[in-house]
Amino acid sequence: MKHVRNFGLMAGMLISQFTLSCSRNNYPADPVKTLRNDVVLQWNEVAYESFGGAKYQHSLMASRINAMVHIAMHDALNGVYPRYTTYAFSGKDAGADPVAAAATAAHTVLLHELPAKKGFLDSAWQQSLAPVYDGDAKERGIKLGKEAAGAIIAQRTDDGSAGNPMVPIPVTDVPGKYQVVPPFNFCFAPYWENLRLFGLQKKDQFRVAAPPALNSAAYATAFNEVKESGRLNSATRTTDQTAYAKFWYEFSEAGWNRVARTVAVNKKLNLLETARLFALVDIALADAYTAGWDSKAYYDLWRPYTAIHHAATDGNDQTTADDQWLPLENTPPVQDYPSTHSALGSAAATVMAKILSDNTSFTMTSPTAFPAGSTRSFSSFSQAAKENADSRVRAGIHFRFACEAGLELGNKIGDWIVNNYCKPLN
Repeated sequence: MKHVRNFGLMAGMLISQFTLSCSRNNYPADPVKTLRNDVVLQWNEVAYESFGGAKYQHSLMASRINAMVHIAMHDALNGVYPRYTTYAFSGKDAGADPVAAAATAAHTVLLHELPAKKGFLDSAWQQSLAPVYDGDAKERGIKLGKEAAGAIIAQRTDDGSAGNPMVPIPVTDVPGKYQVVPPFNFCFAPYWENLRLFGLQKKDQFRVAAPPALNSAAYATAFNEVKESGRLNSATRTTDQTAYAKFWYEFSEAGWNRVARTVAVNKKLNLLETARLFALVDIALADAYTAGWDSKAYYDLWRPYTAIHHAATDGNDQTTADDQWLPLENTPPVQDYPSTHSALGSAAATVMAKILSDNTSFTMTSPTAFPAGSTRSFSSFSQAAKENADSRVRAGIHFRFACEAGLELGNKIGDWIVNNYCKPLN
């Protein structure tokens, strides 16, 4: 045993030794219930910072890597304490240290995906391993973690994620068809609709129904709502609606991983419960992007900005063009229908509701909150998901029907993922 330099380190080592001895000596208390979830929460945040924190741009890739990280951690921990069906790795070692296994699994995936972040990732890994007693269990945990990571890395090799996401698209004057929206001059990663799925059987498994026709009353209603409520200086949008339009503007996978961290702490989930929660949430988020991209490409619907500027061409006498109209927030460079931001929120909310109960209260902040540092509180996951979806209308970047379709899509994805993956063994 190496020299221990401080009491905190000694305490961490004693905790690790205690949990391991409990499992080996078959004490009556279930050791899993006593295992803290810190290592999962820490590596969820390490992943976020590795992507670039609040400034990262490739949301699709971030979601994919999050799913890989949390699958690897889940499978590694189930290799030590089998509680749930595993995803990619079925190896077992009851003598492995669980913290070493989980931290190494996350570190290995992130290092493979983000080699330029090696210094940061290595430092985080050493911090995770520092409280773990130096011995056979630690080395076995490291080995198990690397094996679990290797399994998911192998599964995701050549999965369709590679490529320059800033893809130019042809100019069109066909009413209703997607056109690039300033300040962007490209469509973001259209190839993502063909990404290898994590949990769904096929990309169009839950493809949404067609949007309202341009000449319909339903389209006109949605058009006029976003035109008034979503404009930059709207006279009808309330102060609170502006606040939550900005609050939820960050990338959806980032916000909903923060929700998961918040409730995992509030609910005092143990290590394996937390690992399972994050694996399922991030699988659902990743597949919601791919399924959403499939529907977006299939319908190829223009955004409110384009629709409002070119309303004279839509064949609807209930809509009026305004070539000076601007949205509250910049429009993401991808088709309108459905809102994948809404789909991701609904998918994550559905997963958490099925595992923890929908009536779960939580409070959190967001890096895009205004005023900075302000928080919002919710009495249920579904309430948060609905506000998240509504925020896109208030921000002027989605029609209402796109948000409603996204909520329905996400709900179906969340249900499917929980019903088919990481299921309790008993």
